[in-house]
Amino acid sequence: MDSNLRNLKDFLTLYNKVTELCFSRCVDNLSQRDLGGHEDICVDRCVTKFARFNQNMMKVYVDVQTTINAKRMEEVEENARKAQQQQQQKEQEKEQEQRLKEAAATTILTPVQPGVTGNLSM
Repeated sequence: MDSNLRNLKDFLTLYNKVTELCFSRCVDNLSQRDLGGHEDICVDRCVTKFARFNQNMMKVYVDVQTTINAKRMEEVEENARKAQQQQQQKEQEKEQEQRLKEAAATTILTPVQPGVTGNLSM
């Protein structure tokens, strides 16, 4: 779903809930077209209270979400560092293995002639 359409849907859902809530709390006489004095004040207070509550909840949500996002970024960076270290370690092991192979290939073994004893003491 398109994000703009989703935002509109969320707004309309919230608007409908506020309307229903404040109407059911404040309007008690349906015989007149306009709101009565106490009904008008009640609706105004209800909507204001809901708007303030919603604004405070959004502030808390933004703060909490910012903290959560920062933690996630730290985790992602830490995982990337670990993966890089593992990759470097694998590369070092491959290089070391290659050096050992090269050293083994270049080592010349001299056979000992039978009957010849070498002087091992210094």
